[in-house]
Amino acid sequence: MRKHGCRKVRGLRRTMAELGEADEAELQRLVAAEQQKAQFTAQVHHFMELCWDKCVEKPGNRLDSRTENCLSSCVDRFIDTTLAITSRFAQIVQKGGQ
Repeated sequence: MRKHGCRKVRGLRRTMAELGEADEAELQRLVAAEQQKAQFTAQVHHFMELCWDKCVEKPGNRLDSRTENCLSSCVDRFIDTTLAITSRFAQIVQKGGQ
């Protein structure tokens, strides 16, 4: 099993070496985009944990109105923050493309 993994890595290195500069740049861009997605997903999970910890005192079959309002406000802040970050990121990308 270990040898098979080494062959894959060597094959990947050989493939990487055969890529042209444009292909390598594109691959790096795709890897960076995937890393950003992973970071964003991690932030979403972290934020959801914060909202849960802040708003839910005792999990049960139903949410009381206070908990429901707290979660709603927390989610609204998350959406507003996400939109602001996304807008800023789009501005940065647009400036980089010009």
